[in-house]
Amino acid sequence: MQYPLISEYLTAIRNAHDNLDKLSNLVPVMDNYGEPYRSSGAFAVVFKMKDKQTGKYYALKCFTEEQEGRAEAYRQIAEELEFVDSPYITSVKYLEKELFVDSNCEDDEFPVLLMDWIEGVTMETYIAAHHTDIHAMSMLCYRFCKMAAWLRSQPFAHGDIKPDNIMVRPDGTLTLVDYDGMFVPAMKGMKSPTIGTKDFSHPLRSIVDFDETIDDFALVSIALSLKAISLNPSLLDEYGASDRLLFSAADYLDLSKSKTLTALQGLLADEEARTLLSMFLLASAKKDLSMCSFRLFAVEKPKEEEVWSTKVTEEDLGNAVEDEFGVKYSKDWKRLLKAPFGLTGEYSIRKGVKVIGDRAFGGCNSLTNINISNSVTTIGEGAFLHCDSLTNINIPNSVTTIGDETFMHCIYNHRTTKTNQKYPSVNL
Repeated sequence: MQYPLISEYLTAIRNAHDNLDKLSNLVPVMDNYGEPYRSSGAFAVVFKMKDKQTGKYYALKCFTEEQEGRAEAYRQIAEELEFVDSPYITSVKYLEKELFVDSNCEDDEFPVLLMDWIEGVTMETYIAAHHTDIHAMSMLCYRFCKMAAWLRSQPFAHGDIKPDNIMVRPDGTLTLVDYDGMFVPAMKGMKSPTIGTKDFSHPLRSIVDFDETIDDFALVSIALSLKAISLNPSLLDEYGASDRLLFSAADYLDLSKSKTLTALQGLLADEEARTLLSMFLLASAKKDLSMCSFRLFAVEKPKEEEVWSTKVTEEDLGNAVEDEFGVKYSKDWKRLLKAPFGLTGEYSIRKGVKVIGDRAFGGCNSLTNINISNSVTTIGEGAFLHCDSLTNINIPNSVTTIGDETFMHCIYNHRTTKTNQKYPSVNL
């Protein structure tokens, strides 16, 4: 069967009310350019739709290439998932001859797949934005391992586990999307429509491997990578790539030559890393994890991040400790409280400091340069108020919050000199 082009689908969706059959109550959600909001992949295009009656959002998947047995496969998948109550899975409904499309194809009515719309970003996008945030990555690893343990205990399998097929919702919960390669018990004895994505699949996986264990290798490979990145974020910069995590298909072919695996040896002091590495090696040898319990995916939930106040009280100052320059810190050296007015020249904030307090450097009019350590996350209000001689300050990527009036009444207007950081270096 020949399928329409994406541009032809786009024209049909613009007038969804006239072109959809059973789903005629759906209307397209428009993007900033006034076009139907969509995303496309190798074999389909997905439109964001809204039910006019209920206000609920859906994803409408329209296919651009033929896949043998697709209709029957999705009927079986829909039946299997109908009564699965889990945030990790979304409902699916396959409708034949649902969408009329004016195209050059022989047919003019085409199937669609209806799914709940998942708000959020792909795990691939989330990792790219947060991989240097140790707490965020630890929480992502925890949530992924929870999902992996759940999925491994089910009688079905996704078939193509990878970060691009996992959505991270705004509250951090995970949901699997794209069920084209899914296995359900009704398919036992059939061949797989996919062998997964090579950078996440066992190198010996073939179309005859089609049962509830086909996700095992990808699950433990991703879990191990997430754990490693949470312990050492620089590993992703050194061994990762935009479309994968730490391991590549070449690593899987010969682990004895894998530089990534060698680098992970330095993390073996961590018990959870050791457990996940052991599971990874077992899955590499056996292609699945049928010989071990899914409970081995259990990792400890990260503790909530401490909230560091920028407010500095008289009690704080009374209990403070001072460095050799007379700058006052909290006893745990996590908060920089107050610098003396006589501080001159260049000053480097101690490593491990989380917060620069409100007006901490206020009135230090002989201070010319500030070096902020990459442990600092928050700069308080008016932190550099009336620093008349301050000409340069380096703000690292770790800083997520800068208070109001931070540079008020400095003599020179500030201008950015770098644009590749969230809060760049500033010349004043």
